[in-house]
Amino acid sequence: MAIIGSLLQRGIKLSKSIEQEKKSPFSLQRKELKKLLKKAEFTHFGLKYKFSETLRSLGLISKLKNKSKNAFYEQFKQTVPVYNYNKIYDEWWHLCLQGEEDVCWPGKVKYFALSSGTSEASSKHIPITNSMVKAIRKTGLRQILALKNYQFKPEVFEKGILMLGGSTKLNDRGHYFEGDLSGINAGQIPLWFNRFYKPGKKIANEQDWNKKLDKITLAAKDWDIAFVVGVPAWIQIMIERIIKHYKVNNIHEIWPNLSGFCHGGVAFEPYKKGFEQLLGKPIQYIETYLASEGFIAFQVKPENKSMRLMLNGGIFYEFVPFTEENFDEEGNMREGAQTLMIHEVEENKDYALLLSTCAGAWRYLIGDTIRFVDKKQSEIIISGRTKHFISLCGEHLSVDNMNNAIQLVCEELNIVINEFSVAGVPYDTLFAHEWYIGTDDAVDPKILAEKIDGYLKNLNDDYVTERLHALKQVTVKTLPIHVFHDWLRAKGKEGGQNKFPRVLKKTQYTEWKEFINKY
Repeated sequence: MAIIGSLLQRGIKLSKSIEQEKKSPFSLQRKELKKLLKKAEFTHFGLKYKFSETLRSLGLISKLKNKSKNAFYEQFKQTVPVYNYNKIYDEWWHLCLQGEEDVCWPGKVKYFALSSGTSEASSKHIPITNSMVKAIRKTGLRQILALKNYQFKPEVFEKGILMLGGSTKLNDRGHYFEGDLSGINAGQIPLWFNRFYKPGKKIANEQDWNKKLDKITLAAKDWDIAFVVGVPAWIQIMIERIIKHYKVNNIHEIWPNLSGFCHGGVAFEPYKKGFEQLLGKPIQYIETYLASEGFIAFQVKPENKSMRLMLNGGIFYEFVPFTEENFDEEGNMREGAQTLMIHEVEENKDYALLLSTCAGAWRYLIGDTIRFVDKKQSEIIISGRTKHFISLCGEHLSVDNMNNAIQLVCEELNIVINEFSVAGVPYDTLFAHEWYIGTDDAVDPKILAEKIDGYLKNLNDDYVTERLHALKQVTVKTLPIHVFHDWLRAKGKEGGQNKFPRVLKKTQYTEWKEFINKY
């Protein structure tokens, strides 16, 4: 197994992986917070929020009784406020963009990942420090080492890995470089990895998405790819283009050793049926949770449909119960919301994530919600987004519910739904849900609406109740899949890590309605 062998031969230490296996989640996270605070103690942020005092509390922890073991955390969260992007940018990160040193993390920030997610129109600038680059790389190596848990043939580890992301050609802004996170990471891959990395630096440097796909398509016949890595929608588009160009039945006629797809960014279930139609034989699916703010989790074992939270990878986590007490109807975190450390969470409950990282994010609301499925092993699934849910009248419809319903509908009707989104709208004096379904299959929208509605009733008790009362109608409009891609292109979000929003709200809904009127 060439890649794993290369890692071991170069002395890659397994201590971090072993440490997570043997130490308690609380101990690991306590240690991680201590490292972060110590490193940033004398930054402008650390001085203002008295990191030195919290560090003293951490130093005294061994002398405290068990009931007081959270004293350091209580002090940390009482001292440091919760931040969303706008707040931390306005107060701190804009100084990094101006070239100021030691703002939230020691030194200057050389790289910023542009990330608009699926809910903001303008790009966010997320700092990527040298410490974060190293942390992401180490977690990536740990994921590669975890491939030993999968039943891959040894020879596939000698083949290529195709990573489809943003351009590695970054924008030089004087004090810093900006670009897609996948582009920043791909531009800094270690030399030993170049042997396996595709599409190669020249093609990866291409900024025009369609030109990049054309170049990949032309080169595809010369590559022996074992693994593909990327966002499901764009990987699917790439493979479809290759199949069409070479007039073959499936991608395995071009890449016979293709054995694994490492995906992230969105839930894979809605894409799975359509994706598997492009294959000549089954492959392994490996989920990752790599955000612009850090490498948060990855799937360790194929039998677990969950990911292991990385507790010693440069991130300290806090968990906010995703309830009406803690979040308003727009998904904004309320003042004084309850926050928990990892040993305080419960399984099968949704939590919003706060991150403190080695890139200078502190108590930062990332916008995702997760659910613990195995607390002991720190195994999680992504259940949605704080702003991507619908609760017009108490139906509490999550993205996880939507993904599951769409997958079940695809299986029952034997259709492929590549994209979807839903909006909550007024209906007379009450409410309705409008679904927009991206499919190139012929299907009756009324039957789709009936099936989606039925599955959601099985998945969500609150939804059942509100369908009897305030939620009076569910409608579906089907659209060719290219319409969703056209929308992303019009927004400058084609390719890379960009995803179509699962919930349309306010201005975005209005713009979408205007956009689809021409189709």
